[in-house]
Amino acid sequence: MRLPLSWLLEYAAIAPAGAPIGSEPEIDVQEVARRLTACGLEVESVEPVGHDISGVVVGEVLDVEELTGFNKPIRYCQVSTGDGQDRHVICGATNFAAGDYVPLALPGAVLPGGFEISARKAYGRVSEGMICSAAEMAIGDDHTGILVLPADAPLGTDFVAYAGLRDVVLDVNVTPDKGFALSVRGIARELAIAYQVPFADPADVGLPADVDSPAPSAYPASIADPTACDRFVLREVHGIDLGARTPLKMRIRLARAGQRTVSLAVDVTNYLMLELGQPLHAFDRAKLTGPIVVRRARPGETLETIDHVQRSLDAEDILITDSSGPIGLAGTMGGVATEVSAESRDVVIEAAHFSARGVARMSRRHKLGSEASARFERGVDTELQLRAASRAGATLAALGGGTLDPGRTVVTEPIDPVNIQMAADYPDSVADVVYGIDVVTSRLREVGCVVEVLPADTAVDDRDAGDYQGAARADYDSRAGGAAAADHRPSHGRHEHVRHDRSGRLLMVTPPSWRPDLTDPADLAEEVIRLEGYENIPVNEVRATAGRGLTERQRLRRSTGRAIADAGYVEVLSSPFASAADFDRLQLPADDARRIAVKIANPLSDDEPLMRTTLLPGLFRVLTRNVGRGFADVALYEFGLVFRPRPDQAPTAPILPVDRGPSVQEVAELDAALPRQPLRIGAVLCGNRELPGWWGQGRAAGWQDAIELARVVLRISRVPFEIRADQHDPWHPGRCAAIYVQSSAGHEWLAGHAGELHPRVIAAFGLPARTAAMEVEMSVIETAAALAPAQAPEMSSYPPAVQDVALVVPAGVPAAEVEQALVAGAAGAGDLVLEDLRLFDVYTGEQAGEGRKSLAYTLRFRAPDRTLTAEEATVAKDAAVAEAARRTGAVLRGAS
Repeated sequence: MRLPLSWLLEYAAIAPAGAPIGSEPEIDVQEVARRLTACGLEVESVEPVGHDISGVVVGEVLDVEELTGFNKPIRYCQVSTGDGQDRHVICGATNFAAGDYVPLALPGAVLPGGFEISARKAYGRVSEGMICSAAEMAIGDDHTGILVLPADAPLGTDFVAYAGLRDVVLDVNVTPDKGFALSVRGIARELAIAYQVPFADPADVGLPADVDSPAPSAYPASIADPTACDRFVLREVHGIDLGARTPLKMRIRLARAGQRTVSLAVDVTNYLMLELGQPLHAFDRAKLTGPIVVRRARPGETLETIDHVQRSLDAEDILITDSSGPIGLAGTMGGVATEVSAESRDVVIEAAHFSARGVARMSRRHKLGSEASARFERGVDTELQLRAASRAGATLAALGGGTLDPGRTVVTEPIDPVNIQMAADYPDSVADVVYGIDVVTSRLREVGCVVEVLPADTAVDDRDAGDYQGAARADYDSRAGGAAAADHRPSHGRHEHVRHDRSGRLLMVTPPSWRPDLTDPADLAEEVIRLEGYENIPVNEVRATAGRGLTERQRLRRSTGRAIADAGYVEVLSSPFASAADFDRLQLPADDARRIAVKIANPLSDDEPLMRTTLLPGLFRVLTRNVGRGFADVALYEFGLVFRPRPDQAPTAPILPVDRGPSVQEVAELDAALPRQPLRIGAVLCGNRELPGWWGQGRAAGWQDAIELARVVLRISRVPFEIRADQHDPWHPGRCAAIYVQSSAGHEWLAGHAGELHPRVIAAFGLPARTAAMEVEMSVIETAAALAPAQAPEMSSYPPAVQDVALVVPAGVPAAEVEQALVAGAAGAGDLVLEDLRLFDVYTGEQAGEGRKSLAYTLRFRAPDRTLTAEEATVAKDAAVAEAARRTGAVLRGAS
């Protein structure tokens, strides 16, 4: 929320009246921002405004000469500044006349943005300055007409000082739980607390004398659905002057807060909404027909809102209606039929308290966010409506020359009071700081709570105080060494003297009407802690229990991540959201399980309403972003969860209570409603895998590198695995491998796939040609690794015997099958161990024969108890070759 600091200072007396903003030592703007941030209202920016304007004065238009012969209106104006030297200025605006007061930028003046004004010749005349519009002074977006000043503006006065343009605008990030801070009233109260200075409530300012007096009803109104609205107030203003303008000060503040000037009635309601936090709406009295009723929508009803969109209404929509039907979406936007216009002389001002949940759902349903809905859905003061409507009526009558009707309509529904019972030392136990009962009560009263200290023997109401307070206190005592060690608890230095005054004391706290977010003791504790300062909470170092550290799975994940990074890949985090279009781009079949995804009830983006079932689309988007920024050689990987719905998954998750820990049954019900969330590793690479240079031409990344990365992951886990040729979308059918992991008991699981992507997938995602990818399920690997401890191989101290062999096999036989056959054959050759088997050459040519290929392997044998002879190594090699010939039809290269 954007607010000028001068507006806040009217109600929080942190500096002497009239002190210049940003001056030292009266007002340190950065200190204001720091203190607001410290109390939970993060100030995102501090923007000085109006400080770069100079040389603009108040001038009076003496005469206007209309120049002819041009395609647009051109006027040559004689302007006086009261110094006896009249100036002539060329102007294209037509909304002013002789006798009007205007802001005049003299030659040498500087306007916002560093725009310097000088005398210049145009249209055959010399212009000695410029008459300014609101947009040119950065106090609005209206550049179609000149900013006409009141007739009592002091002639020749510096316009910046007269209009109060020099200010500082604070942009405060208001979190959803702090609806009270979407107003000058709320932020000024927090500022006054932070500086410990008096606070003047703007809800008590500018009220008519009859605001609290009995009065007859004004326009008739009723509430048909109490769940939609519990407060509804109407005040009427008659006889508004159609020529009345919004005061300059109000227009400037609205512009600083990001609101545009519309008309006097609309500007007054917007101004008070920003100041008080209570949204208001003005109806044209002449356009209303019959009593106003707040109700839910009926089947088939429609409403054209003031943005000129015809909306079909839902049965849960909250409406403001009259005899003609819907005239507004409650708390969100009014309708065109009763909109206030420039011809409106009689208006009805409405202030209400609508259901926060109902307004939030309606706003999202219609994709119609507004300043009003932002406040209602966060919670509005339930007792402010009469005062806000009365002040709006009085202000509009005073500025518009109208009359405030003494009657008022007030319709209310009963609201159950919120009373919270809290142990006096509960904030102490939460923060691990000794505040004391005096600090707790004073801080709660500062935010507007009514606090009553109950007798020490009062029983604790389990519903209000909650068992979790006892649990928190027990945890506090255990960390402090038990009840016997109470005197050794950490303390807040300046509250040390009151550490014993809280034992067994209870507080009955009634939150103020403007704080609907305070509903339980934890909320009250947070108020005390934030106002006392988060920086005063001690930092206690957490020490790991002796003998415990990372789990086996944590160590495996870290080792795997380091190995992948050592292989030259960069870790990224992609978005966990996906769209149905991703499945089409991946070329997935209609019955593919990856198309069954969890749909998000309130997605951040309508383009990505699903939870991902594969890591690949997110990695592809990161890859294209990097390639688009000039990084041609990219290798990325990601550890992430995917979300795969289960056939027996419950349709909705239960909402668990927060006043206690969940039961075993509740946890089981929650788990039953959650999808399966396996951990996966995904990788994608393109460009050069080995860079070219003086050492050679380099090598482009390919499907082999993606498969090798899968081997790296599996070697780290020490799980037996096998890689087989496969066809699986989105990989190229001839360059795809399936990765299987095996257990000592003979079980086998598919862990994932790797290889080159299909050309259609590459084109659909805009990836570089021949992009390769890998995706394996880490959860499967972890499960296989956890079945039995890894055994280190026995190392022989005797030297190895190395044998090379070249086998010719049909071209369609995978090299992996030949390797398996060689390993099996060598295993039957006595006590020799085939320690290593490596493919070092693949040849396809005339010597291999048509439709055949030559695979050359190095076999390394070793014996545990002796040095092998050449004859023993040859026998083992021949046994391996014989088994390969039996399984794959392999023959020794060069053999007849």
